[in-house]
Amino acid sequence: MVDLKDKKVEITYPTFWPYKIIINSHCKIHNVVENVIGKREYKVQKGNNSKNKNYESFKVTILVHNDDDRVTIFEELRKEDCVKIVL
Repeated sequence: MVDLKDKKVEITYPTFWPYKIIINSHCKIHNVVENVIGKREYKVQKGNNSKNKNYESFKVTILVHNDDDRVTIFEELRKEDCVKIVL
């Protein structure tokens, strides 16, 4: 098993970064994303619905400019009322 605890991954910015987002099914993914990033470029790929169709998953790929930007977007997505989980 490889221990990656002390390893830092080198990321070349700007880059498109994928976030997996699970939202309440009554919400619109584009509204959620645009509340956080405004008019910045992004792509959405639909995932699965939960068994009872209460939640939907999406892969949202967003252009990020640096490490702080990437982390800030992650944290802001988690704060959205419609968002259940961000990975």
